[in-house]
Amino acid sequence: MSTAPFLKMNGLGNEIIVADMRGRSDRVTPAAAIAINADPATKFDQIMAIHEPRTPGTFAYIEIINSDGSRAEACGNGMRCVVQSLAAETGQKSFVFETIAGILTGDELADGRITVDMGKPRFGWQDIPLAEEFYDTTGIELQVGPIDKPLLHTPSVASMGNPHATFWVEDDVWGHALDRFGPLLENHPIFPERANISLAQVLSPDHIILRTWERGAGLTRACGTAACAALVNAARTKRTGRKATLTLPGGDLVVEWRDDDHVMLTGPAEFEFAGTFDPATGNWTRQQQDVA
Repeated sequence: MSTAPFLKMNGLGNEIIVADMRGRSDRVTPAAAIAINADPATKFDQIMAIHEPRTPGTFAYIEIINSDGSRAEACGNGMRCVVQSLAAETGQKSFVFETIAGILTGDELADGRITVDMGKPRFGWQDIPLAEEFYDTTGIELQVGPIDKPLLHTPSVASMGNPHATFWVEDDVWGHALDRFGPLLENHPIFPERANISLAQVLSPDHIILRTWERGAGLTRACGTAACAALVNAARTKRTGRKATLTLPGGDLVVEWRDDDHVMLTGPAEFEFAGTFDPATGNWTRQQQDVA
């Protein structure tokens, strides 16, 4: 088939490729994702592939692909990039999307920021999922370091459509070698579908510092679903209220866990450049004059 258009974007430095697959029957292959990620110019955390809608009342079906070629259930920063790109294309400000995690909505605000309804968090051990039963997922038995003096321990776990473990640190989140133990924890047997691993430092009832090792992508400057999981985990362990600013390496996100149980994620999205690519091989060409 012919090449497909894409936009290289980012959400707080979380590198995103928005691929327009509408009107096509093919999909972005794992080999193509790996090839695209190998090029420094198009290195990404997630590809957000926009497909024709599958469910009446939705604008599009969004397939989310990690940099290692695996599929992801949810990506808050990527959804904001999708909303911004489609708002620029259509003039529309509100959208309803379908992903494998369910139905999500997104809105472009007057100040240019994007709010995405990330749905309801899930806390049951079988819903996250975990490999064994834990009655209380506000703190499970998992630790890093010596048994008698662990460096990290007792993470809160939750699903935001994808599995998250939030470790609470009293000191600086940068004082821990997340690049070393992140891959080990991501692939720990307790997480049968692997997990996103975050370090969270609560500064106040409405401010959290967060650093994340993203499943299938590695260290990231921002992970929207990790921010959502950290806020709901902080709120249910009485560390914060139900709305807070999350400071990530790439900048700030605002997360609110509403009374209707939906989690709202608000933040920016940024366009970098446009091009076309082959969804089978990953070969790509930059558009000579980028769109605004």
